[in-house]
Amino acid sequence: MADGRITVRASQCPFAFLPVLKMPEKLIGVGFRAWIAGYQTGEIACWEEAWQAYNDALRPASAREVVSILACWVRSIKDNARREIEVFPVGCRGFCRDECLAISMVAACQHDARPIIRGCATTLLGCSTIDEVIRGAVSLADALKAAHQLLSPSSVWTAAHMHALSTT
Repeated sequence: MADGRITVRASQCPFAFLPVLKMPEKLIGVGFRAWIAGYQTGEIACWEEAWQAYNDALRPASAREVVSILACWVRSIKDNARREIEVFPVGCRGFCRDECLAISMVAACQHDARPIIRGCATTLLGCSTIDEVIRGAVSLADALKAAHQLLSPSSVWTAAHMHALSTT
Protein backbone atom coordinates (compact mmCIF):
# COMPACT_ATOMS: atom_id res chain seq x y z
CA MET A 1 0.00 0.00 0.00
CA ALA A 2 1.20 3.51 -0.66
CA ASP A 3 2.65 5.36 2.30
CA GLY A 4 1.14 8.77 1.46
CA ARG A 5 4.31 10.48 0.26
CA ILE A 6 4.30 12.52 -2.92
CA THR A 7 6.91 11.12 -5.22
CA VAL A 8 8.16 13.33 -7.98
CA ARG A 9 10.13 11.51 -10.63
CA ALA A 10 10.91 12.26 -14.24
CA SER A 11 9.79 9.39 -16.42
CA GLN A 12 9.28 8.66 -20.07
CA CYS A 13 5.98 10.35 -20.70
CA PRO A 14 4.60 11.41 -24.07
CA PHE A 15 3.01 14.52 -22.55
CA ALA A 16 5.97 15.60 -20.38
CA PHE A 17 7.53 18.01 -22.85
CA LEU A 18 4.65 19.07 -25.04
CA PRO A 19 4.34 22.86 -24.89
CA VAL A 20 0.61 22.95 -25.58
CA LEU A 21 -1.81 20.26 -24.53
CA LYS A 22 -5.47 20.29 -25.49
CA MET A 23 -7.75 21.47 -22.71
CA PRO A 24 -9.50 18.17 -21.90
CA GLU A 25 -6.19 16.34 -21.45
CA LYS A 26 -4.82 19.23 -19.41
CA LEU A 27 -7.91 19.21 -17.19
CA ILE A 28 -7.52 15.50 -16.45
CA GLY A 29 -3.79 15.81 -15.75
CA VAL A 30 -4.07 18.91 -13.58
CA GLY A 31 -7.16 17.62 -11.75
CA PHE A 32 -5.61 14.21 -11.07
CA ARG A 33 -2.35 15.80 -9.89
CA ALA A 34 -4.03 18.32 -7.62
CA TRP A 35 -6.44 15.82 -6.09
CA ILE A 36 -3.71 13.25 -5.37
CA ALA A 37 -1.49 16.00 -3.94
CA GLY A 38 -4.38 17.15 -1.75
CA TYR A 39 -4.85 13.65 -0.36
CA GLN A 40 -1.13 13.20 0.16
CA THR A 41 -0.48 16.57 1.83
CA GLY A 42 -3.85 17.43 3.36
CA GLU A 43 -3.54 20.92 1.87
CA ILE A 44 -6.87 22.25 0.64
CA ALA A 45 -5.01 24.61 -1.72
CA CYS A 46 -4.32 21.61 -3.97
CA TRP A 47 -8.04 20.93 -4.38
CA GLU A 48 -8.69 24.63 -4.90
CA GLU A 49 -6.18 24.55 -7.77
CA ALA A 50 -8.17 21.75 -9.42
CA TRP A 51 -11.45 23.57 -8.85
CA GLN A 52 -10.07 26.76 -10.38
CA ALA A 53 -8.82 24.94 -13.51
CA TYR A 54 -12.22 23.29 -14.06
CA ASN A 55 -14.18 26.43 -13.23
CA ASP A 56 -12.08 28.42 -15.72
CA ALA A 57 -12.64 25.84 -18.48
CA LEU A 58 -16.30 24.95 -17.88
CA ARG A 59 -19.45 26.69 -16.77
CA PRO A 60 -19.69 26.68 -12.94
CA ALA A 61 -22.54 24.14 -12.89
CA SER A 62 -20.61 21.79 -15.18
CA ALA A 63 -17.41 22.34 -13.22
CA ARG A 64 -19.16 21.43 -9.96
CA GLU A 65 -20.45 18.15 -11.40
CA VAL A 66 -17.20 17.19 -13.13
CA VAL A 67 -15.00 18.02 -10.11
CA SER A 68 -17.29 15.98 -7.87
CA ILE A 69 -16.89 12.99 -10.19
CA LEU A 70 -13.12 13.62 -10.46
CA ALA A 71 -12.85 13.60 -6.65
CA CYS A 72 -14.68 10.27 -6.39
CA TRP A 73 -12.55 8.73 -9.15
CA VAL A 74 -9.26 9.86 -7.61
CA ARG A 75 -10.38 8.66 -4.19
CA SER A 76 -11.11 5.22 -5.67
CA ILE A 77 -7.61 5.22 -7.17
CA LYS A 78 -6.08 6.18 -3.81
CA ASP A 79 -8.11 3.55 -1.98
CA ASN A 80 -7.40 0.71 -4.43
CA ALA A 81 -3.77 1.36 -5.41
CA ARG A 82 -1.23 -1.22 -4.31
CA ARG A 83 1.65 1.05 -5.27
CA GLU A 84 2.54 4.64 -4.56
CA ILE A 85 0.82 7.02 -6.97
CA GLU A 86 3.33 9.53 -8.31
CA VAL A 87 2.52 13.08 -9.36
CA PHE A 88 4.57 16.10 -10.33
CA PRO A 89 4.22 19.14 -8.05
CA VAL A 90 1.17 21.33 -8.58
CA GLY A 91 2.05 23.93 -11.19
CA CYS A 92 4.46 21.80 -13.26
CA ARG A 93 3.89 22.13 -17.00
CA GLY A 94 4.52 18.49 -17.95
CA PHE A 95 2.93 15.30 -16.69
CA CYS A 96 4.54 12.23 -15.14
CA ARG A 97 3.83 8.54 -15.85
CA ASP A 98 0.87 8.18 -13.49
CA GLU A 99 -0.70 11.45 -14.66
CA CYS A 100 -0.34 10.25 -18.26
CA LEU A 101 -1.96 6.92 -17.37
CA ALA A 102 -4.90 8.81 -15.85
CA ILE A 103 -5.25 10.91 -19.01
CA SER A 104 -5.07 7.82 -21.20
CA MET A 105 -7.64 5.96 -19.09
CA VAL A 106 -10.22 8.72 -19.45
CA ALA A 107 -9.45 9.13 -23.17
CA ALA A 108 -9.86 5.37 -23.63
CA CYS A 109 -13.26 5.57 -21.91
CA GLN A 110 -14.40 8.31 -24.29
CA HIS A 111 -13.22 6.29 -27.30
CA ASP A 112 -14.50 2.91 -26.04
CA ALA A 113 -11.05 1.29 -26.03
CA ARG A 114 -11.92 -1.26 -23.35
CA PRO A 115 -8.70 -3.30 -23.26
CA ILE A 116 -6.71 -0.08 -22.91
CA ILE A 117 -8.95 1.15 -20.08
CA ARG A 118 -8.20 -2.07 -18.19
CA GLY A 119 -4.49 -1.89 -19.01
CA CYS A 120 -4.19 1.69 -17.81
CA ALA A 121 -6.07 0.91 -14.60
CA THR A 122 -3.99 -2.19 -13.84
CA THR A 123 -0.72 -0.37 -14.54
CA LEU A 124 -1.74 2.68 -12.49
CA LEU A 125 -3.00 0.71 -9.49
CA GLY A 126 -0.42 -2.06 -9.52
CA CYS A 127 -3.13 -4.69 -9.06
CA SER A 128 -6.11 -6.27 -10.79
CA THR A 129 -8.78 -4.84 -8.45
CA ILE A 130 -9.80 -2.19 -10.96
CA ASP A 131 -13.58 -2.27 -11.46
CA GLU A 132 -14.42 0.64 -9.12
CA VAL A 133 -11.69 2.78 -10.71
CA ILE A 134 -12.93 1.96 -14.21
CA ARG A 135 -16.50 2.89 -13.27
CA GLY A 136 -15.19 6.22 -11.99
CA ALA A 137 -13.18 6.83 -15.16
CA VAL A 138 -16.23 6.10 -17.31
CA SER A 139 -18.32 8.53 -15.23
CA LEU A 140 -15.66 11.21 -15.57
CA ALA A 141 -15.31 10.61 -19.32
CA ASP A 142 -19.08 10.88 -19.75
CA ALA A 143 -19.31 14.06 -17.67
CA LEU A 144 -16.49 15.66 -19.66
CA LYS A 145 -18.15 14.66 -22.92
CA ALA A 146 -21.44 16.20 -21.71
CA ALA A 147 -19.46 19.39 -21.01
CA HIS A 148 -18.11 19.29 -24.59
CA GLN A 149 -14.61 18.29 -23.47
CA LEU A 150 -13.54 15.51 -25.84
CA LEU A 151 -10.12 13.96 -25.43
CA SER A 152 -8.10 13.14 -28.53
CA PRO A 153 -7.88 9.53 -29.74
CA SER A 154 -4.11 10.08 -29.76
CA SER A 155 -4.27 10.32 -25.96
CA VAL A 156 -5.29 6.66 -25.81
CA TRP A 157 -2.15 4.68 -25.17
CA THR A 158 -1.37 1.35 -26.79
CA ALA A 159 -0.17 -1.76 -24.96
CA ALA A 160 3.37 -0.91 -26.10
CA HIS A 161 3.19 2.49 -24.37
CA MET A 162 1.97 0.88 -21.16
CA HIS A 163 4.63 -1.85 -21.29
CA ALA A 164 7.35 0.76 -21.71
CA LEU A 165 5.96 2.66 -18.72
CA SER A 166 5.73 -0.40 -16.50
CA THR A 167 9.46 -1.04 -16.96
CA THR A 168 10.61 2.52 -16.16
